[in-house]
Amino acid sequence: MSRLTIYRDDAPGAPILATSDAAAMAEALRAIGVRFERWKSPVALTPDESAETILAAYRPYLDALMGETGAGSADVIKLTPDNPNAAALRAKFLAEHIHTEDEVRFFVHGSGNFIMHVDGRVYDAHCEQDDLISVPANTRHWFDAGEAPFFTALRVFTDTTGWVAHFTGDTISERFPAA
Repeated sequence: MSRLTIYRDDAPGAPILATSDAAAMAEALRAIGVRFERWKSPVALTPDESAETILAAYRPYLDALMGETGAGSADVIKLTPDNPNAAALRAKFLAEHIHTEDEVRFFVHGSGNFIMHVDGRVYDAHCEQDDLISVPANTRHWFDAGEAPFFTALRVFTDTTGWVAHFTGDTISERFPAA
């Protein structure tokens, strides 16, 4: 189940808010410029589907989303526990960083945590299948797919160079619970 937990950035053991209500999640995240939505998609795919099949199945939704955001492209990213690079891929984004363009993800399968650090608060958004999240450019955040990562997500972007992680050097992610 999707959930949002908010902490003060100096109190990782004391949540200010914890909710699984999608409307409450969207409202709390909207306050920091993050878009969160639950899509009720009629698309039914297995985790073994190819990237091409996934993109084709979601094309009507992607076209609408890209029209709203001005993005020009979409692709599919998958990570499973049996990937020999799973641990390294997980570790790559566990440190706080920013991107120069919005980070837009739609979870087709599995889950992951987008954790944003904004104005003295940490917003841990656990996203699952059918969740759309858009983290604005230059928002301090990190991503945790867990020790046994399993997700398939659509990524929407304008320019892939915007995905380059610019690490902040802050060790805050080490003080907060891992997924």
